[in-house]
Amino acid sequence: MKNIIETSVCIDAETCEFKASRLLADHTGLSQASIKDAMQKGAVWLLRENERKRLRRASKSLQVYDKLEINYNAQLLNQVVPEPQLVHDAKSYSIWFKPYGLSCQGSRWGDFATINRWVAINLPKMNSSTERPVFMVHRLDRATTGLILLCHSKNAARLFSALFQEGKIDKRYQAIVCGDFSTLPKNLVVNEPVDGKCARSMFSFAKGKSGYSLVDVQLLTGRKHQIRQHLRALGYPIVGDRLYGNGKNPEINLQLQSVTIGFNCPLTHTAQHFSVDDHQRIQL
Repeated sequence: MKNIIETSVCIDAETCEFKASRLLADHTGLSQASIKDAMQKGAVWLLRENERKRLRRASKSLQVYDKLEINYNAQLLNQVVPEPQLVHDAKSYSIWFKPYGLSCQGSRWGDFATINRWVAINLPKMNSSTERPVFMVHRLDRATTGLILLCHSKNAARLFSALFQEGKIDKRYQAIVCGDFSTLPKNLVVNEPVDGKCARSMFSFAKGKSGYSLVDVQLLTGRKHQIRQHLRALGYPIVGDRLYGNGKNPEINLQLQSVTIGFNCPLTHTAQHFSVDDHQRIQL
């Protein structure tokens, strides 16, 4: 059996009567149990007309001209998914502590190792409630730990997305960097474009030890890898940063964490503020 399979099956008048799991099993040599597991984990896609969606139910009726795709990687599908911790459940939104290694975006190989999929499956089990949709309104890198906000209704997602876009969500981070950051001014604002777009971050020295510094960070805009790129540009790469720094040791994770998030709730119009517990904070 191959560990990696990328293939597709076109549905015609004869095959549309069969279950997707059987068709893919016959086509790939995998068992139907393996196919169903891959479906649940987001590795199987249904292409119908101009729409492409993950197919999770083997019993879903197929139509002529449909196309099934499977992107099967045994190693990825068998990985252990780190579990996030629920910090606050406000029903229409929730706050979570995201651990290292949990993604915020799936790929064609699956989405089961993403926080939104994990929450969609497990939140109802945690509080004995009905299933709720999960909408991403902001993201953290896979290697970044800390607080993240998820929404559970389209209305909440729309309102919180507007707050993020308008810069009305106060997001604070901490990073451990190489070097003595105390030589730089407090509340140092960096205006350095990221991917050609305006990006602004504010940095302050918090404490130092043995050639390393703990730095407080406030995001004034929200570009991908913004903090990591800005700190590298200053000459203080984040410890464990394999993309923008000197993170050669695979045993050292990226030392970047989302430590607080604050906002005026657009649903209740009350001030909300959440912080990472001291025992979960990155430490020098």
